[in-house]
Amino acid sequence: MPQNSTIPSALRDLTPDGWLLFLTRFLRLFAYGSLSVILVFYLVSLGLDESQTGLLLSLTLAGDVIVSLFLTTHADRFGRRRMLIVGAALMAGAGVAFACTHNYFFLLLAGTIGVISPSGHEVGPFISIEQAALSHVVSSGIRTEVFAWYTLVGSLATALGALCGGTLTHTLQKSAVTPVQSYRVVVLAYAAFGVVLACLFLRLGPSAEVNEIQGSSPSAWSLKNFFGVGRSHNVVMKLSGLFAIDSFAGGFVVQSFAAYWFYLRFGVNPATLGAIFFWANAFAGISALLASRLASRIGLVRTMVFTHLPSNILLILVPLMPTLGSAIAVLLVRFSISQMDVPTRQSYTMAVVPPEERSAAAGITGVARSTGAAISPFFAGLLFARLSLINVPFFLAGGLKIVYDLLLYKAFVTVPPHDETH
Repeated sequence: MPQNSTIPSALRDLTPDGWLLFLTRFLRLFAYGSLSVILVFYLVSLGLDESQTGLLLSLTLAGDVIVSLFLTTHADRFGRRRMLIVGAALMAGAGVAFACTHNYFFLLLAGTIGVISPSGHEVGPFISIEQAALSHVVSSGIRTEVFAWYTLVGSLATALGALCGGTLTHTLQKSAVTPVQSYRVVVLAYAAFGVVLACLFLRLGPSAEVNEIQGSSPSAWSLKNFFGVGRSHNVVMKLSGLFAIDSFAGGFVVQSFAAYWFYLRFGVNPATLGAIFFWANAFAGISALLASRLASRIGLVRTMVFTHLPSNILLILVPLMPTLGSAIAVLLVRFSISQMDVPTRQSYTMAVVPPEERSAAAGITGVARSTGAAISPFFAGLLFARLSLINVPFFLAGGLKIVYDLLLYKAFVTVPPHDETH
């Protein structure tokens, strides 16, 4: 990549494979964002009630746990490119299946096996493997900043996807297309993005792969080695437990249900919802850039906690707002700081494990997040089935996230990454 003054300094040394991973991140999150705004509407229009929808979303995320665990913990040994291509194929297959059937059993099967994002955020093996690959091609001194730009790219892509998904379905419905048909167009586009991603991953070169693992013996088998972590086992397990709590909390207000809440509470149409979540995700992405600067001053763990706590208080306040305008305002302020913990969390995880265990560590912690997030949508669906309880998911999410922040600070504030000890 040629030197260019318009390119941020942290990105100037990225290899072609690094830039390719930024592109795949953008396309994937665009697809996730477009689907998340309409997914609950689509499933309800197929005849599912809110409880069935919540169960389907939970099983969708539960299936992701199993798929991601296998693909990410074996990526460093069997090839990161191969596992990314498999993930893209599962994404495309899930989109096709959701578009072609309204049978609840087949939807459950496709959602469990395939890769579907009801939240607009990362699911599947992609981010774990990509994080490890990026950590492999950048120095530790700029890793957090690179992850901040990586987060920004994803957030902006999610924002644009949400805007386009909502606007497209609203436009189609105004031109005499039935709601279910308009939503199906977005679902088919999601499948097409999976095919494009598979083709792009085919171009990923050797620099994204891990070097031969040092000091390991093929005959020295253990359960830890099977999952790809040996020396870092204890810290990965501790982080995984905490991340599971955070994601369990977030699963109560995944973007699909948050959009549906605005519809139930204020009657907001899909086009307006797309605009709301465009700005929400845009603000979230921009906030990620500030994270690397703050982390350089106060440390990664403190940045994670001190920015996450106020965002969770704001999450609790959203349903307490009396008007649509005030609810949107609080949501946008919340998103403007809510993602500052993402690049710092990713960088911290990569910093406290050996290079040859990074894919596995990112995968296991990612699976822990998926496991937590897989359980709560089922309960959120039950709450959304009763109009009097639709505010409760926000209270549960915010309260549990605050508990996570306090536990994380207590456990890891005295365990700096290797970068901060030199």
